[in-house]
Amino acid sequence: MKHTDKNLLMRGLKFLAGALPLSFIGPVVLFSSFKNQEHEWFIPILIFALLAMAAAVFLMFKGISTVMKALFD
Repeated sequence: MKHTDKNLLMRGLKFLAGALPLSFIGPVVLFSSFKNQEHEWFIPILIFALLAMAAAVFLMFKGISTVMKALFD
């Protein structure tokens, strides 16, 4: 009978823990940047928000796949 790889499970949970704040920060900053379109920092803030949301999606995918690998491999 196979057992759960605890090191791999913890690594996956760390990925998910990193994705959690980014999943809130990204949309908040995106909304804020669209509220201030006339500001000179609009484009850099917009790019930061899009990168934060993309990183959140990537870390969620990586975290869930790592947790599944720890549980079922």
